[in-house]
Amino acid sequence: MKHFYAVITLCVFTVFGMKAQTQITISDPDTWTTSQLSKYVGQTVTFLTPLYVTNNYNYTSGRLSVSPHRIYSPTNQAVPLTNAYSDIVRLNNNSEMTLSGISDYHRMGERIIGLTCKVNSTTSLTAVGTVKFAGNTRDDMRATTPDMLVDSKGTHTLLVCAFNLEYYLVENLGTGYGPDDEYESARQHKKIMDALSRIKADIFGFVEIERGQAALRKIAQSLSATTGKTYDFINDGGSSYSSYTKSGYVYCSSTVEPVGNMRANDAQVSNRKMMQAFREKSSGEIFIFSINHFKAKSGTATGLNADQGDGQGTFNYTRTLEAQSVLAQYQTNTTYYGDDDILIMGDLNAYAKEDPIRTLTENGMTDLHRYFHADSAYSYVYHNQAGYLDHALANSTLLPQITGMSAYHINSDEHDRFTYDKSTDETMFRSSDHDPVLVGLRLNASYVEPDNHINNFEVITEGTTPRILHAMGGYYLIHNINGLCQLQGTISNDDFHISTPLPAGLYIVTVYHNGETKTFKLIVR
Repeated sequence: MKHFYAVITLCVFTVFGMKAQTQITISDPDTWTTSQLSKYVGQTVTFLTPLYVTNNYNYTSGRLSVSPHRIYSPTNQAVPLTNAYSDIVRLNNNSEMTLSGISDYHRMGERIIGLTCKVNSTTSLTAVGTVKFAGNTRDDMRATTPDMLVDSKGTHTLLVCAFNLEYYLVENLGTGYGPDDEYESARQHKKIMDALSRIKADIFGFVEIERGQAALRKIAQSLSATTGKTYDFINDGGSSYSSYTKSGYVYCSSTVEPVGNMRANDAQVSNRKMMQAFREKSSGEIFIFSINHFKAKSGTATGLNADQGDGQGTFNYTRTLEAQSVLAQYQTNTTYYGDDDILIMGDLNAYAKEDPIRTLTENGMTDLHRYFHADSAYSYVYHNQAGYLDHALANSTLLPQITGMSAYHINSDEHDRFTYDKSTDETMFRSSDHDPVLVGLRLNASYVEPDNHINNFEVITEGTTPRILHAMGGYYLIHNINGLCQLQGTISNDDFHISTPLPAGLYIVTVYHNGETKTFKLIVR
């Protein structure tokens, strides 16, 4: 988290003796609070700093929640109960405003550029004139193919997807969970298949899919029909009953084949932690894919599982034990599968800095969200706070063979009125409440990761376009001297040219790579 001082720059222009509207620049959006609007109550102002939509749940009445930055779950960014955690909690509670006067639908995470509005109070704004939105729109998502999200370190040969399907049922309908009837079931299937047919992963790991084989079989058959590829599923021999769900696999049989049998891990919660190795047919290489769905944060719990008031919710102790069991299962099965490479994915119901995830990262697993996207990663939005419950972690031998990863933001930023049971929308948007998470692989047992000179990052300029050297696979952020983010993205090669020209000025470039962070001063003349 940055620690610049928040400064509001006030510019008042006089035109023929009349005061023009106030222009507000927020120098450090991450530390800004609404109290700094108090001096502008009753005035019409223009924010030169972009504002983010942080909540769209009142958009039907023309209102959105906005802030100079995305609101993140505190435990996604900081270890529970640390000073950094407390700072995020405080800022989250004091940085949102309600914006009225919006007529169209907008997703969370869209940016408002140059907003002119009347300040009704420190937490209430009314838009004046045309409001310009940019970034993270549905059109942006349609233009972003899954392949574009996973090739930051080379071209993948396998695409792996983990996806929480939010109670995908095909047999036991009307139980109070998932679809109530055949009509809703058909609509749920159409929305999910619109997403899956676009992703076209070589291996899908699903959670919250109906137990038994019918749900997996239906998806495999539908994928085969819509993509032109041949898909199959791993049959665990079980039967469906009530609305109980499990974790399971669907795979493209022309590109991969299962190695050995699927191994279930029923520690703490049954049917929700699975492990299966797959062989890539073209290379003959094997990796282990662990798909998981840990115990939820909700519900009444006692003892060590009670809510400890640290932001981790109930059953944190159980989830930590589940993380330990996945590590133990991995150690047990490497000999059986004949390979050490492992990819752990799924809805772990824990944010990045919570105990279950730190159990994994402190025992040799790399958090791929943070490795590729630093603090900008998310896959889920709850009570307007973004974070990632849906994880992808790799061990040290698989990490060099990963070309990239990302959440595919087709669900978490959407209003839930577009679910299959509330609308006639049959598109991929809001097909679930979780975003699918994608990982690109280029398997090669003899692959050696390029020397990225972790201690020798360089940032240089040629004219107005910076270059970042020796940080391939990392992530960059460029802020101007006022703390406003100008550019950000993944560093896709060892001599990375930023194609968007920067105006003359002084900038701060922050580079994240392999768990390390370096900051540079950049002067564009």
